[in-house]
Amino acid sequence: MIDVLVVGGGPAGAVAATVLARAGARVCVVDRSAFPRDKLCGDTVNPGTLAVLRRLNMAAGIDVCGLPVAGMRVTGERGVAVEARYTNGVAGRALLRRHLDSMLVQDAMAAGAQFETSVTVRRALVDENRVTGVQAGGHAFEGELRARVTIAADGRHSAIAFGLGLARHPLRPRRWAIGAYVERNAATSPPVDLGEMHVRSGRYVGIAPVPGGLTNVCVVKPWQPGDPALGDPRAALADELSRDAVLRERFAGARFVGPPVMLGPLAVDVTDAGIDGLLLAGDAAGFIDPMTGDGLRFAVRGGELAADAALQALEHGWAGVHRRLKARRQAEFAAKWRFNRLVRTLVASPAAVTAASWGARLVPAALHAAIEYAGDVGRA
Repeated sequence: MIDVLVVGGGPAGAVAATVLARAGARVCVVDRSAFPRDKLCGDTVNPGTLAVLRRLNMAAGIDVCGLPVAGMRVTGERGVAVEARYTNGVAGRALLRRHLDSMLVQDAMAAGAQFETSVTVRRALVDENRVTGVQAGGHAFEGELRARVTIAADGRHSAIAFGLGLARHPLRPRRWAIGAYVERNAATSPPVDLGEMHVRSGRYVGIAPVPGGLTNVCVVKPWQPGDPALGDPRAALADELSRDAVLRERFAGARFVGPPVMLGPLAVDVTDAGIDGLLLAGDAAGFIDPMTGDGLRFAVRGGELAADAALQALEHGWAGVHRRLKARRQAEFAAKWRFNRLVRTLVASPAAVTAASWGARLVPAALHAAIEYAGDVGRA
């Protein structure tokens, strides 16, 4: 029997597998997709996330291949715009998720983890109130995968978390994301090394240049199942860009590279019941609205914390493992969870967006500080 089965080869799963394999654990990672694979994301690794990966010696490829992101340009209603650079020359990186995830998985394999693709996990195996593995299948396999510890890092649609009744989509907020790549030119991506966030009443648009001459464009707003926009994401994205006073001219002649991708509803609430044999990491532990770019930090650092908890369980048993992991996650993430909730509440209120826009105009230093905080500058 393997020591740890990691379900999901994204950043949380890859980091957890790397930490565990380096510590001598026998680790197997399975993912339902064949790698490399595309994934809807803002495609930016903020400075705090990059610092964690550097500390773990997992950032060499990212530093080489990623485009520097030295700060953010934020626009609001009525033409308000503020640019803020991270202090002391700090920068994040922008690169496609297909490349980021592949690099991190390669680190896990180099550490000794086994990686199996095109394996679909159907449900957790539970024996006497303990998770002992998963029921899974693929092109050449159908059966049980047993492990002393299972880490569910299988994303916001986690088959394990939803199957065990630990996860649900809350009634509010019900935001969806539509993202695409467009060919980069002087209009679609100004020649500055900044990410962009365009905050409007009820919605926001994130923009980032990425390697390969492309620009990532993603709009997030409330939609409901059955809305016409969800049936034609390309038209919905083009409409959002064309009706925005700041963006319409920039993207009037933009050429899409491939079809836009749609994801939603975004929010996932998770109650970790503390089931022995099981740990949750990444989006499977609860999905964060991607506005502030914290998703990857929560995934990377959360994967590391889950690996530490798994090592404790392997060595000493499960007594207190879930309690300690919950406390560490609270200490690490609680302040940013509150910050993200505040930002999401602001975007949902037209009056709050207007007030924040005027505040940014009058006291730009406050927005500079918020951008630094959102980027986790100085955190590792």
